[in-house]
Amino acid sequence: MKKMFAFMIATLLLVTGCNSQTSKVDDGKLHIVATYSIIADMVENITKDKAVVNSMVPIGSDPHSYEPLPSDSQNISDADLIFYNGFNLETGKGWFQNLLDTTNKNDVAFAVTENVEPIHLAEKGKETEIDPHAWLNVKNGIKYVELIADKIIAADPDNKAFYETNRDAYIKELKDLDTYIQDKVDAIPVEQRILVTSEGAFKYFSKAYGFDAQYIWEINTDNQGTPDQMKRVLDIINTKDVKALFLETSINPSTMETISTETGVPIHSKIFTDSLAAKGNDGDTYITMMQWNINHIAEGLTK
Repeated sequence: MKKMFAFMIATLLLVTGCNSQTSKVDDGKLHIVATYSIIADMVENITKDKAVVNSMVPIGSDPHSYEPLPSDSQNISDADLIFYNGFNLETGKGWFQNLLDTTNKNDVAFAVTENVEPIHLAEKGKETEIDPHAWLNVKNGIKYVELIADKIIAADPDNKAFYETNRDAYIKELKDLDTYIQDKVDAIPVEQRILVTSEGAFKYFSKAYGFDAQYIWEINTDNQGTPDQMKRVLDIINTKDVKALFLETSINPSTMETISTETGVPIHSKIFTDSLAAKGNDGDTYITMMQWNINHIAEGLTK
């Protein structure tokens, strides 16, 4: 199967190399690929107009199980730099590594989690696997930005001062965001800081800001909404004083809706995990996404 995937990608590269109208041109800009929208937004805050940035996974889609398009192969082939999350986020069917191998681009691909301390999954038998959602702790987001800036400066040292100025300004905004989140959390009574979501994506967030993170399934690559999962979360909700449930924007709502119906606890709002909102909507940047999340979480848990 893996050989067949590699053959298909190679064929797509040949076709797009002959026929594509989007092949790289010598425009004097860095060409950068990010695997998903959150990383792309961080890159754009550093590069501004000095790079062409492509995000592979569409807004609202799940990076865990993305299926690449021919245009992704072309963009990877043309890229000066490639940024991906790592921590097993882009591993569904080996889609991302297969792209790198087929395009021979491993040497310009960098995991933005390189300097982040991982949190491992809790499910029995998966304790050695890493939870990928490190960006939901803003302090980790700052580490992402620092690594991204270092790699961009190494690739384009002539514009070092420009990138450093943008990096420093952006990191200041992120530090202010981190403080804002903690201030909002401090106003929630400790016993009400129970955050129930579909996927267990909020471990980094909850550890950083003081929540009790509960969920139906642990990671999107798991089976979702199994009887054992449903029983576990129903028992938790019936035991603890859960004020509200929260639904991730990139997840089918049906399982959480069942939990809400059976417990009488309302789904307060959608929140963001693996994707930004579409441009022009609330949550269309990393900063506004995190603001949206904490504003709605605080509102739901203090009703």
